[in-house]
Amino acid sequence: MSQPKPSSSLGALLRQYMPSYLAGALMLAAFQLSMNRIDWLSKQAIDAIFSSQAGQSAGAAVRPALWMLVLAVAAFFTRVASRFFCFNAGRDIEYSLRQRLLDSLHRLGMAFYRKMPAGEIMSRATNDLTQVRLLTGFGVMNLINVVFAVASALQVMSGISLRLTVASLVVFPLVMFSTKLFSASMFQRTRKNQETLGRLTEVVQGNLAGVRVIKSFGLQSAEERRFAAVNREYQEASLALARLRGMMIPVVGSAAAIGVLTFFAYGSALLLRGPSQGGISEGDFFAFSLALNRMTWPMVALGFLLSILQRGRVSFARLNEVFDAQPEVKDGPITPEKPLSGALRVRDLSFAYGDRKVLDGVSFSLQTGESLAIVGRTGSGKTTLAMLLARLLPTPEKAVFLDEQDVCSLKLSAVRGVVGYAQQDAFLFSTTVARNIGFMLRDPDSAESLEKIKQAAQSAQIYNELQDLPDKLDTIVGERGVQLSGGQKQRTALARALLWQPRLLILDDPLSAVDAKTEAAILDALRGHIGEPAHDGDRSLLLITHRVAAAARCQRILVLDHGRVVESGTHQQLLQLGGIYAGFAREQQRARELEELGQSDAPESLPTLSVGGQP
Repeated sequence: MSQPKPSSSLGALLRQYMPSYLAGALMLAAFQLSMNRIDWLSKQAIDAIFSSQAGQSAGAAVRPALWMLVLAVAAFFTRVASRFFCFNAGRDIEYSLRQRLLDSLHRLGMAFYRKMPAGEIMSRATNDLTQVRLLTGFGVMNLINVVFAVASALQVMSGISLRLTVASLVVFPLVMFSTKLFSASMFQRTRKNQETLGRLTEVVQGNLAGVRVIKSFGLQSAEERRFAAVNREYQEASLALARLRGMMIPVVGSAAAIGVLTFFAYGSALLLRGPSQGGISEGDFFAFSLALNRMTWPMVALGFLLSILQRGRVSFARLNEVFDAQPEVKDGPITPEKPLSGALRVRDLSFAYGDRKVLDGVSFSLQTGESLAIVGRTGSGKTTLAMLLARLLPTPEKAVFLDEQDVCSLKLSAVRGVVGYAQQDAFLFSTTVARNIGFMLRDPDSAESLEKIKQAAQSAQIYNELQDLPDKLDTIVGERGVQLSGGQKQRTALARALLWQPRLLILDDPLSAVDAKTEAAILDALRGHIGEPAHDGDRSLLLITHRVAAAARCQRILVLDHGRVVESGTHQQLLQLGGIYAGFAREQQRARELEELGQSDAPESLPTLSVGGQP
């Protein structure tokens, strides 16, 4: 059954699950009604026992006792049923919020993740969701129970003695006042506690992800000090919250205890008078004590419930910061009537990060079945261009067209279904190599999927190396692929992109960590993407690279410099032009010649390196 979409306010969210809460409330009403009747039956039974007609007292007490047993069983089942309905509503709310959180995180762009680190997001996805679940399940159930418990108990107490009821409850306004007094401080301290927990989670997550860097630079002690500092902040925030709770619960409990002492003092006096002199009977005293206890415990627990309420409110507000965040990339309204072919046209595309202009009037086209290389110095805007084409950044309107349709007007799912983007920094999930390559497959563990994964790995020139791993394709790569080398991670990510087989494949410098021989083999395997028809139709390739040897295999080449297209043509045309591209070619040719010369002249035994004359 599909879950309703969560609302942006806590009250509206609770109203969406009102049927479950009403069912739970009905069960709680039945439970308190049963307890109310048990109170009255206990009065009847005890009065019968203490009756002056001793011969009839035992028989007169049996029937109420049997009814009390029946009602106790009914109270047990209604109490369990109330937990079922209310707790399930809390679980359903947690599930729907978790689903909405993931959907929101998928929609949001890089600007959001620059402001909110991964550890903070993980804190909200775990601790904050748990607190909301406690509020909407346990908290709501007990708040409903407090209302029915007070009504049920007051009916018994006022029915026995109105004066004793007033005397016993005279301190309860103090309970409510003290609870309200603590409320504002608890909200603030709870929020600070949640925020420091998020910072602590971020430090731990960063240390786990960058453990190799920390070790290689010998920064263990510095990171331990950093962790200790953040941990102290969390400890201080937690202790401040604990001190407030530790103060609130005794204050509320003491006020409730005063009410109980008042009952015993005044109630004992009324009991000694007896009903004939305006007092109460033994049964009245016992039934009143049962009802007072039923009302006193919820009042004592009110401080704990307030803590749950404030934690849940803070956590829901923190989740709303993610839900309310606006994505940089807006979804377009148009769903194409037929599948897009991937024909790309860029017209006067400009883009800036704040005041820094990265692209300035870029224009080019790429037809289906063609290949295009984009070459440029570091910082020339190549990666930004690739991310704009894949709609991972807010693409300006009327600047990028797929099949002559503005990409900003198309559904994101339609654009990303036809445009594949393999990023420069290879990212791998902490799972097996096979599952990383077959990430987009519906069932990556099936025999058919495994065969496709092997073929993609062979095309990326990584399959043979994967066979040397301990568990071959089933080897766990670790956090962000920490078990693989840089070149292996890059080629594994490339295999994932090749297995995808989109109509337009954008490769952002995917061969920077491989040698020239491996690069040549990979580019040979990519010939289905670089101008030759593939088995399922023409596909296009946009290759961003700093290597002239890779760019030369594409049909056309663009050269970017300071965000502008300064050269365009084939490999031979650009060499003859003698511009930036020709300069790149000469530099890389000299570098290869020096490398080959160094390898051919390398002695069999190298001398020991020394610094300052010392070996």
